[in-house]
Amino acid sequence: MKYRRFRHMCVVLGLGLAGAGLLPAIADAADLEVTASHVVPGPGSIRFVLYRGAEGFRHEDKAFRVLSAPAGTGSASVHFQDVPPGRYAVMAYHDANDDRKLDLRLGMFPKEGWGLSNNPRVMGPPGFAPSSFAVDEPDRSIVIEMHY
Repeated sequence: MKYRRFRHMCVVLGLGLAGAGLLPAIADAADLEVTASHVVPGPGSIRFVLYRGAEGFRHEDKAFRVLSAPAGTGSASVHFQDVPPGRYAVMAYHDANDDRKLDLRLGMFPKEGWGLSNNPRVMGPPGFAPSSFAVDEPDRSIVIEMHY
C-alpha cells in the first residue's frame, strides 16, 4: 500500500514539474527540410520518400511519408512536418513521367534521376545504414545530390 502512494506521489510531482517547465520535455516531433540539388529541369516532379528504419527501405509503399515538388528548376525542396525523433533515410527521384515510381532499366538500373540522404557512394542496391541520419533536433535540413 505504501508503495502505491509513493508511486502516485512521484507521478503527480513529475507531472507538476514537467508542467512548470522544470523537467526536460519529452523529445518533440521535428520539421525536416529536404532539398534535391543538381536537378535536371524537365517535366514531372521530384518525389521525396522518407523511410523510418531499415524495414521497407526502397519500397515506397512502406515509406513513412512521401512528398513531391516540381522538377522545373535546378533544385527542389519539401518540408516534412511533425517527424518523430528517430533514424530516417530519404530517397529522392525525378519522376519525369509522373507514374509515382522510379523507373528501372533491366529491373535494377534507374532510368530517372535519383539521390539518397548522406549522398553515399552506391555499388548495387542502396542500403538504409549509409543513408540514415538522426532526427533529434527541432529543425533539420539535408541536401541530396541527384544523379542522372
